[in-house]
Amino acid sequence: MAVFRRLAGHKKRKRVAGLVLAILVMASVGSADEKALGDWPQWRGPNRDGVSTETGLLKSWPEGGPKLLWEITGLGTGYSSVSISGGRLYTMGDRPIKGEKEQSEKAQCLIAYDLAAQKELWAVKVGPPHDDGPRCTPTVDDGLVYAIGTSGDIVAVEAGTGVLRWQKNLQKDFSGKNPGWKYSESPLIDGEKLLCTPGGRDAVMVALNKKSGELIWKCSMPDIGSNGKDEAGYSSIVISEAGGVRQYVQLTNKGLIGAAAKDGRFLWGYNRIANGTANISTPVVYGEYVFCSTAYGTGSALLKLVGTDGNVKADEIYFIDSSIFQSHHGGFVRVGDYLYGGHGHGQGKPTCIEIKSGKVTWQEDQPGGGSAAAAYSDGHLYFRYENDVVVLIEANPAKYILKSTFKLPERKGTSGPGWPHPVICGGRLYLRHSDVLFCYDIKAQ
Repeated sequence: MAVFRRLAGHKKRKRVAGLVLAILVMASVGSADEKALGDWPQWRGPNRDGVSTETGLLKSWPEGGPKLLWEITGLGTGYSSVSISGGRLYTMGDRPIKGEKEQSEKAQCLIAYDLAAQKELWAVKVGPPHDDGPRCTPTVDDGLVYAIGTSGDIVAVEAGTGVLRWQKNLQKDFSGKNPGWKYSESPLIDGEKLLCTPGGRDAVMVALNKKSGELIWKCSMPDIGSNGKDEAGYSSIVISEAGGVRQYVQLTNKGLIGAAAKDGRFLWGYNRIANGTANISTPVVYGEYVFCSTAYGTGSALLKLVGTDGNVKADEIYFIDSSIFQSHHGGFVRVGDYLYGGHGHGQGKPTCIEIKSGKVTWQEDQPGGGSAAAAYSDGHLYFRYENDVVVLIEANPAKYILKSTFKLPERKGTSGPGWPHPVICGGRLYLRHSDVLFCYDIKAQ
């Protein structure tokens, strides 16, 4: 009898061990699949600079473009790009929420998809719809997804379930100043803080507890000059460690500013880059330097941030006239000591600039129509034009080398300009045009 009990216990332990092993194997396979799908958890990628560190990508595309793997419809109206994390894809769009009683009523939604199955998982209302939809790219961090609607609604949602954790409004809660084309910012997570830009003098920037939404600090802004308006711009915050001070750098409609990460203390402001209409492109941080550019006939500048006794001042190294380089809303990327982007208001002439000198090493006629959104990976630039022409350019500072071009297919729901920025993740190129998301295989075989 005792022998039987020992044998039964041994078999039970084997069954349990086998079950545990199976679970571990399944978990490891799932993790591997998620890893293969890649990670692009926020606006302009892991470092908010439009740069992907992936390698082994195609050096040129076949005629007609790389292989189209799949497409998703039903995203709704909007210019939001996509973020990818944990095997899920997140974006925003103006559309009805499936399953709700008022099927015909649009709302501004944060939407999650299972990336492998291309299946919608959940959608959460963020705020009221806007004429041409949201602009924010969601930010994914520590099991939560964060998004900002055009009316200033900011939400934190559970990534796996779509359950709303907290919600604030940049105008009602922080007296923010919404610009004419509405809030367009993609929020930044830094440690336990969520950073965003209500705009105006009283709270040009705020830090919130990312788990609760409670205010940690707000940054008030002095008068930094006569250009522009005291309101939020259309850009997103980046981090700098220049001058020995961790700081948040943002382009508002009053100009470029810096706020101390520790306590929100206003550090410096640069008004010359501001225009009175719209300041859009996300600045690029390069060590002690920050490069910024706006359109509407303004131009570009390189600033050096100099620290003294815990304070920081911004010294202008050079200013580039708008006739030479101005970035509308397609942005620019840094590769080594050079900067690449599309030049022109409502245009995208491929341009290479030596950052520290401001010298233009080349500038060429654009191969697509309208403005161009820029990204970089594996030695190449990806320019996505407003008219859905996509080009591959070698990131060569010595000369312009156009490698390949193709055009996105026309689909119902792709009306209006193709402004969402490209995403390069997991050997795939993601391109959105309003209601439709295209996914291309750009991995070299």
